[in-house]
Amino acid sequence: MPLILVTNDDGIDAPGLHVLASALREAGEIQVLAPDHNWSAAGLTKTMHKPLRVNEVRLPDGTPARTSNGAPSDCVALALLGILPRPPDLIFSGINSGANLGHDIAYSGTVAAALEGCISGIPSLALSLDGSAEGDFEFAARFAIHLAREITSHGLSRGTLLNVNFPALPRQQIAGVMITRLGQRVYRDGLIERRDPRGRKYYWIGGARPESIPEEGTDVWAVARGYVSITPLHLDMTDYRALKELRNWRLDLG
Repeated sequence: MPLILVTNDDGIDAPGLHVLASALREAGEIQVLAPDHNWSAAGLTKTMHKPLRVNEVRLPDGTPARTSNGAPSDCVALALLGILPRPPDLIFSGINSGANLGHDIAYSGTVAAALEGCISGIPSLALSLDGSAEGDFEFAARFAIHLAREITSHGLSRGTLLNVNFPALPRQQIAGVMITRLGQRVYRDGLIERRDPRGRKYYWIGGARPESIPEEGTDVWAVARGYVSITPLHLDMTDYRALKELRNWRLDLG
């Protein structure tokens, strides 16, 4: 059976992690290594200037697990570099509380953990549940078992990871599964200035929740219409169209 690393960015106490780890026992041997606190919006982080610690804990059902003070991507790096008995065959990151759609992937700690695994050539998936207070972690976890078996059977191209988003619906209302491309999110961030008790300025970056542009065939369109969205992402971020355009520029050293 494959060795499956389960991690997340919501932290070791997150219910989505617990449900996912419990379900994936049907698909392989489970090892859990997750952050000791919430790292949402951490992005792809590599801690190099302070020590990382790993502690042994137990999940609520008694499952042995490990936790680290590092970011989600640090947790994956620790696992790959020798914390686990052997390197994992699959990496599942999630189930995140809240969707990671479109431009969200640039900020997402959930996706970053899967990216770290993908960089090392390990088939990796990021799983997120839109509106988790109303959604069904159990269904998402059961679907993860199916994904694990499909990847074990068919493999996943090197340099590719899967970003999976579930709608906030009970199982009987989910319309189906759709293979999608990345959509677009519109962020409405604002800078909030305040002063501490000593009168010094400090700032919060906040604002309204991002809006989605529901273009057909995208992940945001699929989830908004009740579909499970599976978006293949690739490490090669080269804009090949721009390559051709740039070659027509008059560039020289002067």
